[in-house]
Amino acid sequence: MPSTSIPKKVLSRKDEITEQFLALVDQHLQDIRNNSVEKTYHTADLARLLFVHPVHLTNTIKLTTGKSPCDHLEEGLIAEAYRLLATTTLSVADVGYRLTYSTPSNFAKFFKNMTGMTPLQYRKSLQEAQKN
Repeated sequence: MPSTSIPKKVLSRKDEITEQFLALVDQHLQDIRNNSVEKTYHTADLARLLFVHPVHLTNTIKLTTGKSPCDHLEEGLIAEAYRLLATTTLSVADVGYRLTYSTPSNFAKFFKNMTGMTPLQYRKSLQEAQKN
């Protein structure tokens, strides 16, 4: 029985989708840093921009990177939150607004879920570390 191999075109398409996805995520995070967007993209938004179905995008990104599209976005948002909390005097609420959260409590819940501490606890831990 002959073996069936995956055509090279299929393999390169998955890599192309991944490359375009990562570029879109980077651009979107840059837009958030520049305070030029009002909402965070969801997987469906990114899929629409890439002209693929959201399930196909999710499956492709998981296959090629080992992480879901949401994981990529959330990691970028947390990195930006860390940066803003560490390098600015913006209030926690203002950091949340800059990251497109509609309420400070939504941002605080997201941050705590991702890091195990509240944004204020993180900022205070930085201040304690600087004292020592």
